[in-house]
Amino acid sequence: MNDSYILGISAFYHDSSASLLKNGIIVAACQEERFSRIKGDSNFPGQSIDYCLSEAGITIDRLDHVVFYDKPILKFDRILSSYIHTAPIGIRSWLKAIPLWLKDKLWTEDTIKKTLKYNKNVLFTEHHQAHAASAFYPSPFKEAAIITIDGAGEWATTTIGKGIDNTIEIIEEIGFPHSLGLLYSAFTYYCGFKVNSGEYKLMGLAPYGEPKYSDIILENLITLNEDGSYILHEKYFNYISGLTMISKKFENLFGMKPNKPDIKPTQFYMDIAASIQQVFTTAVLNIVRRAKTVTGLDNLVIAGGSALNCVTNSVILNSKIFSSLFIQPAAGDAGCSLGAALFVHYNYCGNTRIVDKKTDSQHGSYLGPAYTDYQIKSILDEHNIVYTFADEEKLIDFTVDALINQKVIGWFQGRMEFGPRALGNRSILGDPRSETMQKDMNVKIKFRESFRPFAPSVLEEKVSEWFETDSPSPYMLLTAQVKENKRIPFDHSIKGLGILDYRRSEIPAVTHVDYSARIQTVNNKTNPVYHTLINRFYEKTGVPMLINTSFNVRGEPIVCSPTDALRCFFGSNIDVLIIGSFIIARDKQIKKMDIKKWKKSLTRD
Repeated sequence: MNDSYILGISAFYHDSSASLLKNGIIVAACQEERFSRIKGDSNFPGQSIDYCLSEAGITIDRLDHVVFYDKPILKFDRILSSYIHTAPIGIRSWLKAIPLWLKDKLWTEDTIKKTLKYNKNVLFTEHHQAHAASAFYPSPFKEAAIITIDGAGEWATTTIGKGIDNTIEIIEEIGFPHSLGLLYSAFTYYCGFKVNSGEYKLMGLAPYGEPKYSDIILENLITLNEDGSYILHEKYFNYISGLTMISKKFENLFGMKPNKPDIKPTQFYMDIAASIQQVFTTAVLNIVRRAKTVTGLDNLVIAGGSALNCVTNSVILNSKIFSSLFIQPAAGDAGCSLGAALFVHYNYCGNTRIVDKKTDSQHGSYLGPAYTDYQIKSILDEHNIVYTFADEEKLIDFTVDALINQKVIGWFQGRMEFGPRALGNRSILGDPRSETMQKDMNVKIKFRESFRPFAPSVLEEKVSEWFETDSPSPYMLLTAQVKENKRIPFDHSIKGLGILDYRRSEIPAVTHVDYSARIQTVNNKTNPVYHTLINRFYEKTGVPMLINTSFNVRGEPIVCSPTDALRCFFGSNIDVLIIGSFIIARDKQIKKMDIKKWKKSLTRD
């Protein structure tokens, strides 16, 4: 029997990616931004496709199917109908969007065939079918209810479905312009953050505020119905026909103009963030209850960009409406390339699905490129980098000692993660016990807002000793409260960013102002090297976790190649880079001028 290969593609809207299956097994998946170094790159994912094919050791002619994650004709129908509905108000937006559609997006099949030199038919899934498939098929469930929530696909913005064995069925959906994703993005814009990438900043800002404006939102912007459906009131929004997210009526409702980008948010915007987070969670819980009612199933899987809201995810888990929960780690549009390929393998081709009830089939989401020590050494030597080679034992000991001595570590190991979270292979690491590390890493390393929380990577076997949960969270998509006996009381009359000056627990660098943390649990099977590192730190400090944030600086994608890692290392204030079996210490480089020269000379692989 010949092997079957299916290539999934997402492109042209946001966060383009490619994924490859071999006989239904995930071989590789990667976002184009990691290769192009363009944040959220929406161009055709040519470099991602090349990587997927090389990882499988095949060429284009070996592909059985190529599938695109969206149906462009249906999406064009929605865009056209929306402009007609609001004409002549949206003429500026129309003049900007329509030429792109007429030139490129309507001819997606031709673009794929021509670019890849692929002479077979290209298959298409619907957008939310791809989201649903990305969540259900890798899950450890034979059957599950499925919820997908995002800004918009072709027409659908929210769907409820069910997956049984190898089939998926969408049961109910809510259509554009009514969208929880776009509602949340409207407030992202209002608080001064970038739409499609700043939503997690809004979520991180919410605990600094109080939900004072929840009633105003519920009375004016959105109507929530008992059956899980909802209606947005269009007059307050501008995303249908304009070039911004909100209308003047939205501004007038709250009495303040949108916060300007890069301006520190005031208490007002913190309260706004807390309010929309509360309303969003309430709306999603209504949908979860509806999914339970219409499917009658015990397991739930979630995808769509809104599934990256780990605060809401934890409320879902703790509600016990469903017995078990799985969230696609690449829940946004990047994950749709994987979902589209899986949908074709199971739904279209009718292949049998084998489920491992103990674990998902996402392989820890370590689905991107890896680099050998030989490849890494060649790059280091080429640029005259001063380094030390160490075996794994010495590497781990050196890294732990550096962390204990309050050094910030760039950690580059194994295959790159697929999805927005660094999960211990392309990470910046620090000591969670430090009182100053959160501010220092945000401002000096990541060059971003000081209020942004950091996540702890925790030994899976120790998580319940430090956090109020016993649920695994391998993909950093759930929050949990720090245990009462690990907390340190502080003056709760302090408001806003001033709370950052107070030690809140024994692990202050990863404890948010509401005593929560966005945890990643690490086990020895999925990532043995990272598990060993954390365990060694635990043996020396009694704390079974490390700060884990993505290996990048503000505005850039997570690093992919050794060259990317070196550029980020020299362009930030990271103290030590651990890359493969090599230790690169900033203070061991010969001259400061050399660092500037090397940073300039480091070009993409």
